[in-house]
Amino acid sequence: MRLAIARTGNEAAQHFGHCDNFVIFDIEDNKVINQSVLQNPGHAPGVLPPFLHQQGVHVVIAGGMGQRARDLFAENNIQTITGLTGTMDQIVSAYLSNTLQATNETCAHEGHEHEHDCQHDHN
Repeated sequence: MRLAIARTGNEAAQHFGHCDNFVIFDIEDNKVINQSVLQNPGHAPGVLPPFLHQQGVHVVIAGGMGQRARDLFAENNIQTITGLTGTMDQIVSAYLSNTLQATNETCAHEGHEHEHDCQHDHN
């Protein structure tokens, strides 16, 4: 199973599309067997779900994500988990122990000039 966490710095990106990169964890028998980093190819509508699907990702974790992105991930058979904060180690450990405290709330917005509670900014 392959898990991707959208990362900015060493923490979960609060807006997955604007993350610096994706930390990829290959998991077998509930243990991480490999870890790698994929650079974000860019924040253009519809690019990231097929990109991560081509990388063999099954689950994407991010702090925040819009409904259109969630729908596109679902079309690519990728589960999304959102509403998380923390470091990569904290998140993957919680995922493996089935103790993630995800809200799975969706960022509801049409463009990038808006106000909402998704805890990310659009610079």
